[in-house]
Amino acid sequence: MDRAIIHLNVADFAVAVERAMDRRLAGCPVVIARAGAERAAVYDMSEEAFRAGVRKGMTLAQAARRCRDARILPPHPERYEQAMRALLQRALPCSPRIEAGENDGHLFIDATGTGRLLGPAMDVAWRLRREIRAHLGLTPIWSVAPNKLVAKVATRLVKPEGEYIVAAGEEQPFLAPLRLELIPGIERDDLSRLREFNLTRAHDVAALRLEELRVPFGSRAMFLYETVRGIDPSPVLAVGEKPPAVAASHVFATDTNDTDTLLAALYRQVEQVGSELRRRRRAAQRVAVVLDYSDGARCIRQAAARPATANDISLFETARKALFLAWVRRVRIRHLRLVCDRLVFPPAQLALFVDDRQQAKKRDRLIGAMDAVRYRFGRDAIDTGRTACSVRATNRARAEKMLDAGYPILDQRGPNSAEAASSHDDPNRKSLPHFLSSIRHHVSSIAP
Repeated sequence: MDRAIIHLNVADFAVAVERAMDRRLAGCPVVIARAGAERAAVYDMSEEAFRAGVRKGMTLAQAARRCRDARILPPHPERYEQAMRALLQRALPCSPRIEAGENDGHLFIDATGTGRLLGPAMDVAWRLRREIRAHLGLTPIWSVAPNKLVAKVATRLVKPEGEYIVAAGEEQPFLAPLRLELIPGIERDDLSRLREFNLTRAHDVAALRLEELRVPFGSRAMFLYETVRGIDPSPVLAVGEKPPAVAASHVFATDTNDTDTLLAALYRQVEQVGSELRRRRRAAQRVAVVLDYSDGARCIRQAAARPATANDISLFETARKALFLAWVRRVRIRHLRLVCDRLVFPPAQLALFVDDRQQAKKRDRLIGAMDAVRYRFGRDAIDTGRTACSVRATNRARAEKMLDAGYPILDQRGPNSAEAASSHDDPNRKSLPHFLSSIRHHVSSIAP
């Protein structure tokens, strides 16, 4: 059975909600930002303000210069949350699998197999649009496609108003003439590299075989190969299902407050989480660190990743900020947990400065090369210096614990090994394990 995914999108959602509350705002440029805040940033803007050059995240002063006649309104998150709940309530009778965005006016509805009860998916989408417009005063654009990727691209093409239907089997012809910037999931570094080969549209990349894409893109090749062909098996989440997140945990053998040990453990978790994000073809917008202290206290702090990323190095920089926000006590730490959520398609926005683009490219090449080595030779085939230090610190802590308990550290090779024999032959030469095997003192009685 062919899948039927409906994507509803209320364009410029915050502005649309404000206009539903105040009809006098219709037709005039609107910018939503907290005017009284220092260095206030644009939260959302209308289509008229967008055409004047206003963008999300831009400073309010700059936005006011670009669109002098714009109406400046403060954001009302509680209104947008209430409007999202109302949208969800209207869509609930149509399917048990509805995935809602985070107060952004997006709804994915899986209408697969509901034809006998509700009719074709395009009729369901049309009725939903009519009901939402009549009862909520919002006018969503909609699309119907075989998967979420194609449905999202289709609504981008008809913004700010319109509808689009992509039948099963038409995914690749639909995407073929489009510029790569319109396809979610293709990162800015992918775009930069593709431009080096004069590949700017989906059909240019689709003409290449998978083996040809592996040469410049490595582990990203399979994602690009499938994306430009409209292949996306990701499911629509069920109603009430928690948004996807990726997490990793580490319990220290001995409670610690050593900075190097904590950072090493954190980076190893970042490697695990980053690998899973790249496997899912997603990027994290938020990174949270959970610290459990030895006295039972818990502290949770989070930091935003701007832009969203799945690169280990970039994730670690954000996770490090969250760690030092949470680590505010002198008590030792027993358990460290890393959580990456608000998963999105990797952003396609290019960095403004050349140095930033080059640095991002080097980071992605490095992580891609490490992924390729680990895929071929195993997870432990290659390590960074920081994670190698983590292993040595763990082994050192284990050794010190054995010495504290009065246990000797025995030579695992045994007295009959070749190295042990050679050390007996030469009294001036001793192997480290054999030397340690002769230590039977408590750690307090010897020099550290």
